[in-house]
Amino acid sequence: MTDKEPTPAEEAAARAKEQAEQDALPYKWTQTIGDLDVTISVPGNLKGRDIVVDLKKDSISAGIKGQEPILKGTFPHPIRTDDSTWTLSSAPGNTKVIEIHLDKINKMEWWPHVVTSAPKIDVTKIVPENSKLSDLDGETRSMVEKMMYDQRQKEMGLPTSDEQKKMDILKKFQEQHPEMDFSKAKIN
Repeated sequence: MTDKEPTPAEEAAARAKEQAEQDALPYKWTQTIGDLDVTISVPGNLKGRDIVVDLKKDSISAGIKGQEPILKGTFPHPIRTDDSTWTLSSAPGNTKVIEIHLDKINKMEWWPHVVTSAPKIDVTKIVPENSKLSDLDGETRSMVEKMMYDQRQKEMGLPTSDEQKKMDILKKFQEQHPEMDFSKAKIN
């Protein structure tokens, strides 16, 4: 079997099937690279004490007290339970919404589904919202800035930061050893 690119029609059919599967779920969900939000519609006469949300590092059970959970299962990846929360909010049409915020432990991966028993989405089709450099932690930010600098340098035909560092070391070595002939030296 060969891996070939799907035709636009196959791609559209796959997206439509995925959308239909997601629409059929008894909850809605969205995610960023760092967290995931789930909303579950419930009758408007319910109070917080009528709701049961049990969040564990790698599983969830959420719904109305005394009934089968609306959302129950194992997460594809672990969450930080201390930074994950839920609230009950009023919604239009005399309904309420259980809003569950899940804080991912790994802030660098997309989830294909909320729980492993649910249909998957194609995470390769996710287009992340533009993040600001200031949102990144120091180490990640400096790595991204270096990559951006190197990309600009390459576009202008100039040396990248690593190439510049090598050239500076070589120049310094040449200055320290004027007796050596570097005219035929190849620099990779």
